[in-house]
Amino acid sequence: METSTPAHQTVCVEDRKLLVGLIGAGIQRSLTPAMHEEEARHHGLRLHYQLIDLDRTGSGVEALPGLLQAVRTMGFAGLNITYPCKQAVIPLLDELSDEARAMGAVNTIVCRHGRLVGHNTDGTGWAWGFRRALPAADLSEVVVLGAGGAGAAIAHTVLRLGAQQLVLVDRQTERAQALAEALNARHGQGRARAEADIARAMHSATGLVHATPTGMDKLPGLPLPVELLRPTLWVAEVVYFPLETELLKTARRIGCPTVDGGGMAVGQAVGAFELFTGLVPDAQRMESHFRRLVAQRRGE
Repeated sequence: METSTPAHQTVCVEDRKLLVGLIGAGIQRSLTPAMHEEEARHHGLRLHYQLIDLDRTGSGVEALPGLLQAVRTMGFAGLNITYPCKQAVIPLLDELSDEARAMGAVNTIVCRHGRLVGHNTDGTGWAWGFRRALPAADLSEVVVLGAGGAGAAIAHTVLRLGAQQLVLVDRQTERAQALAEALNARHGQGRARAEADIARAMHSATGLVHATPTGMDKLPGLPLPVELLRPTLWVAEVVYFPLETELLKTARRIGCPTVDGGGMAVGQAVGAFELFTGLVPDAQRMESHFRRLVAQRRGE
């Protein structure tokens, strides 16, 4: 597999029509298709965004090789990739951007002349939403709960934003440890560590990033004991359907400053749209559209 060295790759939109999609599990309520299709309309582009939901066929990551071959055959311009495929898809790609290779996860694939190039817009997307919501957040010691694709991308980004200490917690302790080692190798020894005990991890934390599927419509509940939350702790969520997860509701009742998953959802879509189309999207317009869609969902 090659590394894609250009900092930015664009698509030449010739016939003003594009086919893109999303591969993941339990994605029927995703608002990403609507965001992409509406932004494309503002640019005079006909874009169809297809959901490829593994839950619909009862399949898992083993379906990826066949799906990617179909994507090549059908002429997709690109794909978004979400849980549980962000890391499993990597060996199936022809190239990786520097960002995707560093993070060890892919959330966006650009199709070029039959070649599949993996990118990652999760980190920049999360940072976009986080900075807007909590520009003065204390990054002294940040806990990232979940060391999968989204957690890995955010962990790199938190360190780039200046976090002094990063603590990783994951049910797969070996995955958290491997990520901590990769983070230290890239960002400086001693800045990241894995912790198996969530209570120990949270003891002196100034912020918490939740990056697991817990709280999604199909996986309701809290990802950690409520007694570990306190008003001096900021809490950032990656789940956005529902936008008001049990974690956010609980954290707000306690008095924690919070960031919902909508900022990351919009931010990563902004980056993916530009990669798919070569066009610069209007981030504020996309966020306004996203928030309207969320309000409509609440009214259903």
